[in-house]
Amino acid sequence: MERVAVIGSSMTQFGQRDGWILDLLAEAGLDCLDDAGVDAADVDHLYVSNMASGEFEGQTGIMNALAQDIDATPAYTQRIDQTSSSGGAGIYAAWQSVASGASDMTLLVGGEKMTHRTTGEATDVIASLTHPVEYKQGVTLPSFAGLTARHYLERFDAPRESLAKVAVKNHANGVHNPHAQFQKEVDLETVLESPIVADPLRLYDFCPITDGSAALMCCPESVAQEYTDEYVVISGIDGATDTHVVHEREDPTIMGGVVESGDGAYEMSGRDPGDIDVAELHDMFTILEFLQMEGLGFAEHGEAWKLVEEGETERDGELPINTSGGLKSKGHPLGASGVAQGVEIYEQLMGEAGDRQVEAEVGLCCNVGGFGNCVITTIMEAAQ
Repeated sequence: MERVAVIGSSMTQFGQRDGWILDLLAEAGLDCLDDAGVDAADVDHLYVSNMASGEFEGQTGIMNALAQDIDATPAYTQRIDQTSSSGGAGIYAAWQSVASGASDMTLLVGGEKMTHRTTGEATDVIASLTHPVEYKQGVTLPSFAGLTARHYLERFDAPRESLAKVAVKNHANGVHNPHAQFQKEVDLETVLESPIVADPLRLYDFCPITDGSAALMCCPESVAQEYTDEYVVISGIDGATDTHVVHEREDPTIMGGVVESGDGAYEMSGRDPGDIDVAELHDMFTILEFLQMEGLGFAEHGEAWKLVEEGETERDGELPINTSGGLKSKGHPLGASGVAQGVEIYEQLMGEAGDRQVEAEVGLCCNVGGFGNCVITTIMEAAQ
C-alpha cells in the first residue's frame, strides 16, 4: 500500500463569521486547492466534515453544493458526521480513499457555523449527541467535564491550578495563531476567578462557540512528488469507540477510545509516544488535555498534571501540546476542529507555523467526539 501524503492545507479565520456554512467551506476549499497547486477538476473525492448544518442552519446536502461552488464536479462527495470528532473522522475517510486506491486526489474540508444561535440553542444541539436517557435528564458535556475534573483532582491530589495552567498555556499559544478566535493571553488569576460553569471548572476551562472551516489535500506519495518536493505523510491513523453512556465506564478518568485509537496509530506508524515531537489534543475542556495525555502514553495515569506543572507541554517544553492555541483559544467549530488539528501538525512539520514554530519531524493529533464516545488519532511525519 502506497503511503498517503498531505500536500496542502488551509484554515479560515475562526470566531464569529458573517458567512454561512457554504461560504466558510468554499473559502477553505479554494484556499487549499491554491496552497496545493491542484486544479479543482483533478479532485476525485471531496469529503465535508460537519456535525450539524441541518440543526444549526437548516442546510443539508452541503457536500454536493460545495462541489459545485468550487467547480469540483463530478467528484464523488460525502459528508462525514462523527459529532465533535467529525474532522478527525474526515481525515480517516480521506486517508482511506487514497490508501485504498479509489482516489488519486482527495480534498477534505471541515466546517461549522454556530454563532448565529444563542448559547442555549447551540449547547442543546451539541448535547443531542449524548445518550437519550442522559439527554432527557438534562445531562450536558460540561456537566460530565465538571464531574470528571472533580474526581481527577481529588483522586490524584492534583492542584486546581494545574487545570488553569492548561488554559493559560493554550491562550499564550493562540496569540501567535493569526486564525485563532482568541488571540490574547490570560493569567492564572483570571482563569481561577472566572465564573463557575460546572464546578470545579470555570468559564476559562471551556472552549468557545465558533464559526470556521479548515481543509487538507491528500494523495498517494507518488502523486505528491509530481507536485512538490516537500510534503507530509500520514504514517498512522486509527479510530475507536467507547461506551455511549459515560457512567458505564469502569474508570471515568480513562478514555478508552483514546487508548485504543492511539495504540492503533502507534502500531501502524511504527512509532511510540516518545517519538512524538508535537501534539494537538482536543481540549474542549481543560480536563480533556490531561486525559488524552495519559491515554496516549505521554504521562502515567493520574500524572499528566505534573508535566503541566513542570512546563513540559509549553511551546519550548519537551512535548509542546496545542501550539495552535487548541480548541480553548483557537476555537471549536465542531466539524472543522479535527481538520484544523491536522492543519497545525502539517504546518509544524513543514516549518510553516511562524512564531509558534517548534522543532518537529513527527506530530500527532487526537480528535474526540462527545466525552470520549468516539476518537480518531492521527500521526503525521515530514517526508524523508
